[in-house]
Amino acid sequence: MKPSLQVALGQQLRLTPQLRQAIHLLQLSGAELEQEIAAAVEANPLLDWDETPPEPAAGVGDAEAGDIDTVPEPDWDEVAALPWQGNAPDGSQDTAAAGESLQDHLLWQLHLGHFTTRDRAIGVALVDAIDDDGYLRESLDAITTATGLQPPPTPDETCTVLHRIQCFDPVGVGARDLGECLRLQLALLPDDTPARALATEIAGDALERLPRAGIDGLARELGRDPADVATAVALLRTLDPRPGARFGALPPGSYVAPDVVVWRDRGLWQVALASGGRPRVTLHQGYATMADRAAGADASYLRGRLQEARWLLKGLQARGETLLRVMQCVLRQQAGFLEFGEQALRPLTLREVAAEIGLHESTVSRAVARKYARTPRGTVPLRAFFASGVGTGGGETSSTAIQALIRRLVDAEDPRRPLSDARLADALKAAGIPVARRTVAKYREALRIPVSAERLRMA
Repeated sequence: MKPSLQVALGQQLRLTPQLRQAIHLLQLSGAELEQEIAAAVEANPLLDWDETPPEPAAGVGDAEAGDIDTVPEPDWDEVAALPWQGNAPDGSQDTAAAGESLQDHLLWQLHLGHFTTRDRAIGVALVDAIDDDGYLRESLDAITTATGLQPPPTPDETCTVLHRIQCFDPVGVGARDLGECLRLQLALLPDDTPARALATEIAGDALERLPRAGIDGLARELGRDPADVATAVALLRTLDPRPGARFGALPPGSYVAPDVVVWRDRGLWQVALASGGRPRVTLHQGYATMADRAAGADASYLRGRLQEARWLLKGLQARGETLLRVMQCVLRQQAGFLEFGEQALRPLTLREVAAEIGLHESTVSRAVARKYARTPRGTVPLRAFFASGVGTGGGETSSTAIQALIRRLVDAEDPRRPLSDARLADALKAAGIPVARRTVAKYREALRIPVSAERLRMA
């Protein structure tokens, strides 16, 4: 029984690093993925660059062919074929005005979530207090004061919103200390992950004693088997102690390469991974053959590296498949955005996409974070396809679409008689979008459009 138990444990332990690697690869930006792959190829002799040129995708013009790896079968209804203004994707790089900070990423998820106005204000204050490493360092009392709400939020209200933010991507964000950060990450691992319960216990109240007591000392304190404690500590070491550190703004003028390419072919919107969206890496056949034939210590080393290489390749494949599934769903929902621009963007949340394709909401968030699509309208962040909704009586219109309409109205106004917020609200109401004047003012301020009196002076 004992040898059998040990073998089963060894097989289960391999699942955890493989799962962690798949999650890690999914949340990387294109540039970070290239660095990750380059480091893996450098460290693992079983990996090698695949120099085979990608085959041109069917239905893609010569200008696009070099930017496409594979074309999945479309799984969406045909959209109306309207004339395009602009060129098809050519695979060139585009300039990004700025990257995505951790606060940007959290606020995006906050505004797409189902929060009340009061809870959203509490959430904004909490996000503002989270540092670059992803930790909430300020006291809840100070954050409660910062909301400016009357009456002030109760501790229970603030904690409830914080717990929801702690479910955002990246996993572990919003923790108040290292132990809580690790426990948040452990909670999302499968229930059958070996030593998860013990790792959670150690992260709860024994983490600080671990460096001083060591594995054996901590095992004696907890009354547990040292081998079990060692397994739990090994699991803790696979977690990310600084979940927010991978976010950061890009310097002005930085270039971004698209992760996916979107184009229209015979009235259908198509999406495929861009050449930079999936680094072309493969097994080194020479070393793979040696691993099969080696014996002794060499066999153990080579087979270990072979397993790591296969995990990486499977993780890359899963990353690409997940990204395509998300984008196929998005294209089904946002054909109007691609045809007409922001004014046709319909409300779409992470939860809706996750429900349609059978993934967790946080997985969808990781799939679109800091990734870009090359479209006939230029290169846009994937998060641009998502927007919260505003009720209009006959349905919902996205807040982004309303802002685009406000921009168009202001651009077309008589500079000698600029539109006030009330007149803008009337114009939107006439277009079938009844919104309050204060809502118009909020969107106008978000667009950095001055009030009508200032626009008159500037004319």
